Amino acid sequence: MQEGRTIFWDDGICTIDQTRLPGEFVEIRIEDVRDLVEAITSLRIRGAPALGAAGGYGIALAARRSRFNTALELLMEMEAAGAMIKGSRPTAINLSWGVDRVLRAAAAKESAEDMRIAALAEAEAIAEEDLLVNRALGRNGARLLDDGASVLTHCNAGRLACVGWGTALGVIRSAVEAGKRIEVYACETRPLNQGSRLTSWELSRDKIPVTLICDGAAAYLMRKRKIDAVIVGADRITKDAVFNKVGTYSHALSAKAHGIPFFVAAPLSTFDAQHSEDEIIVEERSADEIRRLGDAILAPTDVPVWNPAFDATPMELVDALITEKGVFRPPLMPPI
Repeated sequence: MQEGRTIFWDDGICTIDQTRLPGEFVEIRIEDVRDLVEAITSLRIRGAPALGAAGGYGIALAARRSRFNTALELLMEMEAAGAMIKGSRPTAINLSWGVDRVLRAAAAKESAEDMRIAALAEAEAIAEEDLLVNRALGRNGARLLDDGASVLTHCNAGRLACVGWGTALGVIRSAVEAGKRIEVYACETRPLNQGSRLTSWELSRDKIPVTLICDGAAAYLMRKRKIDAVIVGADRITKDAVFNKVGTYSHALSAKAHGIPFFVAAPLSTFDAQHSEDEIIVEERSADEIRRLGDAILAPTDVPVWNPAFDATPMELVDALITEKGVFRPPLMPPI
């Protein structure tokens, strides 16, 4: 991997297969748009900012692999690839944002070769900006954490979910970098255990104290006054709700009941000012994610399963939105 980056371009899209962690650290190279769609759908690549970069690189990949040499034909192929990529995870707005941003850059050029150059340049710009954005976001959020704070987080909003540094974990990393002593409680995050597999792996590698808990233990931990703040990332933020990994809403309710601040850390690219909660499609995933664990059967195969990937937390439960442009306290929203 390139220093400090979890996704980059090297005649293809190079990244980490997150489904293999923590048991194996496996780097993969994606050289076809269909393989990118599979990697996104299977969560080899996941996390809102990382998906933004992946979407941008996906359009660059489509342009580089295309056999068309006229601008119109190339653009049509890139747009078709973009539709495939955006459809792989509809709730995560960063994915479509990255795709559309690179398509706009390419469409502004007159020749196919210039379109290919522009697509890759714009995708690289998205990735480089993500590193700077997360660093700024981290500095802004670190001010909200006191020295000695215990922080609860859900799912994985660290460097694996971004090009680097992280959003929610970026805030924690920035606080530690500033000399603060921070302890983290990581929820396992059922059913795919991104908290236990990814967040605890990241923090332990960084020597940041982390304790893994079952999702259902979070409210009791708050009641025992062991949590000073909750920080999560986001996959989409509408004008009235935060969409994040399912289980986030429960933590927000518990935090409100126990007088604990609930913070959301996300770049401006995650904000969707045009829509409200009831207009967003929430991705539903395979029943086997709940019914099975590897080869083990955890539930009768004829029992119906509802497995949404995300839930929506009403904005009134959010104490602060941490962005690269500052900290905003709802109903105040950042300028987008």
